[in-house]
Amino acid sequence: MDTLTQLNLFPDHIEKARVAILPPCDIKGDIVLIDRADDVPSAIRRLRQSDVIGFDTETKPSFKRGISYGVSLLQLADRTTCYLFRLNKLGPNAELRDYLEDGSQIKIGLSVQDDFRSLSRWMPVRPQNFIELQKYVRAFGIEEMSLQKIYAIIFRQKISKRQQLSNWEAQTLTPAQMLYAATDAWACLRIYLELQRRIHGQ
Repeated sequence: MDTLTQLNLFPDHIEKARVAILPPCDIKGDIVLIDRADDVPSAIRRLRQSDVIGFDTETKPSFKRGISYGVSLLQLADRTTCYLFRLNKLGPNAELRDYLEDGSQIKIGLSVQDDFRSLSRWMPVRPQNFIELQKYVRAFGIEEMSLQKIYAIIFRQKISKRQQLSNWEAQTLTPAQMLYAATDAWACLRIYLELQRRIHGQ
């Protein structure tokens, strides 16, 4: 990262009103819902085939003081497929924990420390080889902290946040919820890949 400190390839900020009028993001791919422990190993095998993975989590929102919930959903995405692991249905899962603790593969997320704290309520886990986008993008001149604004600066497209406060522990997730969750993981990955492309001039 030290070699990138002088790169200022993008505006440092973007106004909320400017984000609001941007066209919607065009990220597309396959979405695979994992809510049975038997399906975890095959999903992880496929994820291991990629050199880098996008990462995010979702937690059921609480609207009452003093009440909070553990992480409900874990999203892991390669370039073509996002796997949605319903942790509230899977329960503790050693293979999934081991994958998060495996440092052989780069994983990209935003506000990852918050995600890690949430994951600790699911089961003890020490995630390895994660890149924090909030820090990474500063080397390119971007000072924004939200995924929506970072994505808007780089791609001039808007990520919808309409499903953010929906019930992530509903018996069945809606297509809109699944698309929202997958998009956040894909967006983290796409941002990283685009910045890597800018560095290497590809």
